Amino acid sequence: MAPVPLVLALLVLLALADPSPPPPPPAKETRSSNGGGGGPDDWSFVAEYFVQGAQKLSFYSWYANARLFRFRVPEDTVQLRWLLQASQGRGPDCSSTNITVHFRHGAPPVINPLGTQFPANTSVRLAYNLTTTLATLVQNTTFVNVTGPAAGDWFMVAHLPKAAGKIEVKGISTPCTYSFQPDMFVLRVIDTLILEPDTPVQQTIAQPARPLHAKVFVPGYSAALHFELGSCKVNTSSPCALRVTLGSATLHSHSQKVLNCSGDCSGILASPPWQKWLPIMVESLSGPGTRVSFQLKASFTVCKPDRASSFLSFYQSLNRSQETPLPGGSPNATLLTGAGAAHHPLGQSSRCLRNQPVIREDLDVVSLHFRVLGDVSVPVEAEPPALLLFNLNSGMDSGGTLVLNLALNQTDWSLGNASVWACLSASSPVLSANATRGCHTAFSQGYPLNVSTSSPDATLIIPYPETDNWFLSMQLLCPETVGECDKAKAQVSVVTYLSPCFDNCGTYGQCNLLGRSYPYAGCSCKAGWSGWSCTEDTKAQPVGTQILATLLLTLSNLFFLPAIAVALYHYHLVEASVYTFNMFFSTFYHACDQPGVAVMCIMDYDTLQFCDFFGSVVSIWVTVLCMARLEKTLKYVLCVLGTLFIAMSLQLDRRGVWNMMGPCLVALLIMIAAWVHRGVTRRDCYPPSWKRWAFFLCPGITLAVVAIMVYAFIQTKENYFYTHSIWHILVASSVAFLLPPGDKLQNPWDWSRKLLCRYQICKNDREELYAVT
Repeated sequence: MAPVPLVLALLVLLALADPSPPPPPPAKETRSSNGGGGGPDDWSFVAEYFVQGAQKLSFYSWYANARLFRFRVPEDTVQLRWLLQASQGRGPDCSSTNITVHFRHGAPPVINPLGTQFPANTSVRLAYNLTTTLATLVQNTTFVNVTGPAAGDWFMVAHLPKAAGKIEVKGISTPCTYSFQPDMFVLRVIDTLILEPDTPVQQTIAQPARPLHAKVFVPGYSAALHFELGSCKVNTSSPCALRVTLGSATLHSHSQKVLNCSGDCSGILASPPWQKWLPIMVESLSGPGTRVSFQLKASFTVCKPDRASSFLSFYQSLNRSQETPLPGGSPNATLLTGAGAAHHPLGQSSRCLRNQPVIREDLDVVSLHFRVLGDVSVPVEAEPPALLLFNLNSGMDSGGTLVLNLALNQTDWSLGNASVWACLSASSPVLSANATRGCHTAFSQGYPLNVSTSSPDATLIIPYPETDNWFLSMQLLCPETVGECDKAKAQVSVVTYLSPCFDNCGTYGQCNLLGRSYPYAGCSCKAGWSGWSCTEDTKAQPVGTQILATLLLTLSNLFFLPAIAVALYHYHLVEASVYTFNMFFSTFYHACDQPGVAVMCIMDYDTLQFCDFFGSVVSIWVTVLCMARLEKTLKYVLCVLGTLFIAMSLQLDRRGVWNMMGPCLVALLIMIAAWVHRGVTRRDCYPPSWKRWAFFLCPGITLAVVAIMVYAFIQTKENYFYTHSIWHILVASSVAFLLPPGDKLQNPWDWSRKLLCRYQICKNDREELYAVT
């Protein structure tokens, strides 16, 4: 695809330079900066431009058909605009089609274009998407705007509609090419106001079109953020009208909190995102020419971990040594300082959680395991809740599947209906179950779980978890009397791991690692199974059908036995050897290539495939050369040279149609030239016998043509096992008809006497030119 026209890029940059927000919803990397992005009188904005190369789109059958793009949105970005460009080729098969694009922040999008099932216990939150129509010979351009986007990685995938399932033979048909290229424009503010906790800041909005952009850093172990807007005046009078937006847009609901203030107002955010900057945008709703002044203040409620939960106390218990006081206070206080949470002046503090240390163990690409330090089980009480941290913040962990298993090991049986409530959330933990028992943080919905004596196990599966710190909160709940849980304790076993694919895609799927610069995994399903992890069996092949498919594809190669017998009868030993080779490797290649459980591989799959393709093409080559009835020396030279060139071409492109058609055409030209030469020399049609044409050549040619038609135009993924079996039968049968008769001077089956007899009587072979065929 041609690069973005310069004029179009400049128009988008100028549009971004206007800080008035357009309507929302949502790397080779080229970057362009404009220091005057805010206009000639405002140098508070910077415009940047990012470009990624175009990729060819595919019709969708599984996740590998979707093209993944990854963008990094800078900090303090207030406006994001994607320019989505799509185009198609000019081939005869090109027609109007739809292109679907999915967007997600923090991880590859979870999509389900085919409407298939996900595994049980899977929490599915599909990504935001849009569909655009690409007309014939027209380049489509679409803009997607996001106001106040979250900083960090943004992912998008693009794909065409559902694949038709037809098996395209490379070289025969020319499929239409569809290309997609996204560009990203961002407008970044460079004079963001930084709020300090418990410190009021007086601000003024002089122009309603220019909102105030501020941010405050949320330290770790913050239970709540208190936001206050006071002393609001319009042109020294009150009241005033302001809109306050807290948080960043991620194209998901509840990713931002909006306060409409008519005068002074305040708000509380429970469980704000830890160790992150929280953006705050204040807009004036007053008319033009108004000057709005107000005061901003942010404060935090700190949640201190329980003293018994420190990593240092665990380390000391391992060494069984006497505790050595650290300078400046208790070990727990030092630990909190290291965690970035010792902001005692920020507001009220209480010991409201018990930290359980967790070790991250990296195993492979997109594969890791979390181990709980200390005992295998985690003690869970009514107060404070137990908290476990799972670090998925490396930037390369969001391409797999996060699996969490909870098992209730023991509890106080006198509690009756008591249960353990758990909540898995990103960015910050849920620190209290309370009456609502909601599993949600300030800007996102968590994943709730529950285990009890009646249901002691719970499993949660999250495909493509977003890049962040994940927190598991667990608390003991008593539905009847809260006081019953005060002295009770439950033991819960926690098993958490990240794997490329859940359950390795099961029996009928294969887990494939996709992507180059950014690894992510997907399941390729077989034998009619479908779904995210190949667990949907609505169109699955029964085991009996799988066995039938294997038998058809393998036993159909036995139709080469008549061709081998004919070749041996007429003393065509080279041809018989090639047919035997082809029959053997085609049989075991298809036995290994089966998608279901009826599979048998006698050697490496790639070796079997090469030998199958190689034997098929060489069989055609030697058959046509045999029909040409060349002089023996020339025939064997051509056989060897052709075999070598066929091996080379298959190594270059195994599925190219010209790897089969090329040797066929060359051999046919040689055969036609030999037949024409004999016809001219004899002044008669060659072969001269009408019976040869009527009973052998015409049936053989008909079978070969029908086989080619089935192979090139009828095969689909659904009917492959019987159409390809028909191909085997037709090709093998055509060979038996097309092989020419042997030399009249050679007795049938004479090859066995010559191979087994130790003494031979020499005689002169007459040239084939004088033999009557």
